[in-house]
Amino acid sequence: MDISGSSAFYSGLSTIQTGQNRVDQAAGKIASAATNQPSDAQVDRLRASDSAQPSNSASNMVEMAEGKFQVELGAKVAKASDEMLGTLIDTYA
Repeated sequence: MDISGSSAFYSGLSTIQTGQNRVDQAAGKIASAATNQPSDAQVDRLRASDSAQPSNSASNMVEMAEGKFQVELGAKVAKASDEMLGTLIDTYA
């Protein structure tokens, strides 16, 4: 019997890493916005040039929350995969 359930485990780990990256990026944006308060003219230019990327604090906080949930779900997937593999080994051992 070939047990190849590790793909679900690695999917969980990948999801955790992606969520951590999302939190890091959002936190960086919040920190840079707090230290670099642009002038109104700069804000208008930034909004005009990059309207697809919101840069306000609320959207960054939402990104952080999404990243947190993504990490939690990835951990649950990895844990469930690990438990399932343990159950399969116990069943077939």
